Amino acid sequence: MIDRIARRLLSLFLRRIATGSLIVREDGARRVYGSGPPAATITVRSARMWRMGLGGSRGLADAHADGLWDSPDLVALVRLAARNAPSLDRLRRRLAVVRVPLQRVRAWLWPSTRARRRRDIAAHYDLGNQLFSRMLDPTMSYSCGVFGDAGTTLEQAQLAKLELVCEKLDLGPRDHLLEIGTGWGGLAIYAARTRGCRVTTTTISREQYGHAVEAVSRAGLADRITVLLEDYRDLTGRYDKLVSIEMIEAVGWRHTGAFFARCSRLLAPNGTMLLQAIAIDDRAYEVQKASRSFMNTRIFPGGCLPSLEVMTRAAARRTDLQVIGLEDITAHYVETLRRWRERFARHAGELADLGYDERFQRMWTLYLAYCEAGFAERRILDLQLVLAKPRRRVTAPAPVLARLTGVGAQP
Repeated sequence: MIDRIARRLLSLFLRRIATGSLIVREDGARRVYGSGPPAATITVRSARMWRMGLGGSRGLADAHADGLWDSPDLVALVRLAARNAPSLDRLRRRLAVVRVPLQRVRAWLWPSTRARRRRDIAAHYDLGNQLFSRMLDPTMSYSCGVFGDAGTTLEQAQLAKLELVCEKLDLGPRDHLLEIGTGWGGLAIYAARTRGCRVTTTTISREQYGHAVEAVSRAGLADRITVLLEDYRDLTGRYDKLVSIEMIEAVGWRHTGAFFARCSRLLAPNGTMLLQAIAIDDRAYEVQKASRSFMNTRIFPGGCLPSLEVMTRAAARRTDLQVIGLEDITAHYVETLRRWRERFARHAGELADLGYDERFQRMWTLYLAYCEAGFAERRILDLQLVLAKPRRRVTAPAPVLARLTGVGAQP
């Protein structure tokens, strides 16, 4: 009876689909919600899915991981949901009177301490280098690549992204670059090798730290690169350039201003900073910030996507940094994620032998499709911001994506 009631409640919600159509197959029956393209299909394998679906994206993700429902095209399904999300956002905004106080209480009860951040980061990035090496390219870049054309390999796209970052920062052999968020060391090694600069890079992931230290040693760059296992809040000193690639999403909404303030203090008076950030649409930020979603509980615990407005406002209020460059590379993330998803599926058997069971793989398949669809529908964006201290003097035009890829901002 609980499942039947849950089905009726969610059916009322599905009838609100205004764009496209959802085909639901269950026990030989076929129901259609909405009309016209784009269309997506879901097959319900257990009525328990409806009960779990009342828990929102978390419940639906858990139900998918448990095999209670499936779809022949997860990306199409999430794209359909993204196109109809604005109406749900309006409803959630009306509930903000209740949600915001609860959010503040939750923030007070569970502060973002250093120990908590390490646990949250470990829950994703310490899942094992064996997992990420099967999904990523040889540079182990876990961020958006830059594709020149359909023939560009994933590794070439990631190298093009690293080159773009180095050019925008105008890195040279006299520079000391600080990187907040090491990843697996790809950018640090590329910058030191191609520009001859010194690099200090920090992470709080033990798996990434160990891999990066070994990679730097193998590259023969231990004299140019220092790898730290430190929280960015504990860093000191002054650096000529600063870079952070898709790390700000883990900072949390409460600390966005403090993050920019720390970056500003770490930069020399004529310094330059490049920030690559996954950002949410400004209009969806407040709703997303208050939510307990599939992404910020099951995949990136404690994470929160900033918006462009939130980042620029934080920089203006808390620092003397000036935004001197902004580039939208969102279209390239759709292709990047498609490649990751293909590699993840191709290594499914090997990953299972390594201990990543079917439930884990179903959850991560949904995660990768979820992100690909979000970027395709521009529900989420990938932005590169270049910020400069007041004493920086521009000597040459900043590089643009078109010059490096030959095709502009489309993969």
